Amino acid sequence: MVFVKDACGIICLIFTYLAILYADYVVTRWIIMTIFVNSLWGPLNVFLFNTIIFLLIMSHLKAVFLDPGTVPLSSNRLDFSDLHSNQRELEKDEWTVCTRCENYRPPRAHHCRICKRCIKRLDHHCPWINNCVGERNQKFFLQFLVYVAITSIYSIILIIITWISDTDDSITNEEAQQRMLHSVILLLESGLFGLFVIAIMIDQLHAILYDETPIEQLQMKGSYRPNRPKLALMAEVCGSRKSMLCWLFPCSSTNRRFDYEYDSNILNHDV
Repeated sequence: MVFVKDACGIICLIFTYLAILYADYVVTRWIIMTIFVNSLWGPLNVFLFNTIIFLLIMSHLKAVFLDPGTVPLSSNRLDFSDLHSNQRELEKDEWTVCTRCENYRPPRAHHCRICKRCIKRLDHHCPWINNCVGERNQKFFLQFLVYVAITSIYSIILIIITWISDTDDSITNEEAQQRMLHSVILLLESGLFGLFVIAIMIDQLHAILYDETPIEQLQMKGSYRPNRPKLALMAEVCGSRKSMLCWLFPCSSTNRRFDYEYDSNILNHDV
């Protein structure tokens, strides 16, 4: 379990949960309970919407607190005088040296200036989860984006239904004005967040399906890797293809090999 003490990240976390709670309040109180008040569609929509919110929060918490794939630090301080003598063997194993961590790091690991550590398969540091998106939590970050997109679309559909449906005669003018105000605010929130997360989600899927993180795209280091089936690349992030249903839920079903014991043994000895 990790928690990055970054002011920007903490503010973004608070804002995220305020937005989620506000959306849940408006949809439940001012939309569903207004247009489906005397129908079975009311309880059904409340259940469905809050189930999505629950999955959204669980995937977000996993992305926030799960170690993204931090490279263990060596027990011995790295002696840079020996670097040239070990360079050939490092290049053979595709390991590199991080001068900021003063540590060896495995292939495709990069340094995060906010976390101040090297992260395996670092995609980027995201303030909305106050954590890096890396090898171990990319699945949950992608799930979070998907659930936010579904919640936004769901909210917009319900708002449109509210506007085109007949107004309940039992609602006072003051309540109607409040419903309209909350609906407009939620529509703006859903539209902005929906477009934002869909753009990031497409970028994440591109990085996964083409096996190249944004950092590697900038450094042009992804071209040497052989082409692999897209489904296999998705399974590497989301879990085994035998349990594809688990891809939809924030449960630990990743298919990657996190051999930290092996990394620790390597780092505690000369490379």
